Amino acid sequence: MNFSNLLTFFRVVFLPLVIICLFFDKFVLAAIIFLILSITDFFDGYLARKMNQITDFGKLMDPMADKILVIATLIVLVEKGMAQSLPVIIISSREIFITGWRAHVGASGIIIAASPAGKIKTVVQIIAVLMLIISFPLGVIALWLAAILSIYSGVEYIGKRS
Repeated sequence: MNFSNLLTFFRVVFLPLVIICLFFDKFVLAAIIFLILSITDFFDGYLARKMNQITDFGKLMDPMADKILVIATLIVLVEKGMAQSLPVIIISSREIFITGWRAHVGASGIIIAASPAGKIKTVVQIIAVLMLIISFPLGVIALWLAAILSIYSGVEYIGKRS
C-alpha cells in the first residue's frame, strides 16, 4: 500500500475517534481530529498524482472515505442535537446517490471526475461540520449552504454527464 492510500485508509480508521470524542463532549478534540482527517483528503490525491501512484484502491476508497467521514459525523451531530436533520438528510442522500451513480457509470469504463462545484461543496461541508462541532453560530447557515451546494453539484453531475 502506497503513502497516498495509507492517508485514505487513515481517514476511515480514525473516524471512530471523532465519533467517540463527540459522544463524550470533547468537542475541541473532535474538531481537531476531524480537521486532520479532512486535510488528508486534500493530500492523498495530490500525492498519488505527483508520485505517479494512482491505484484502483485509491480511486474507489478516497471518495468513499470522504463521504463516510462527513456523513457519519453529521449523523452524530444530529443525534446530539447539534445539527438539523433536513440538511443532513439532503447531504447524505446526495452523497449516497451520486457515489452509486458514479460507480454504476464507472463500471462501463466512464470516469466521472469531481467537478469544481463538487469540490467547493466538499470544502463547505467540512467547514460546516467543524463549525457545528465547536458550536459556532454560523454553523447552521454553513450546513444549509452545504446542502444547497450538494443539490446543485448533484444535478450538475447528472446533467452534464448523462
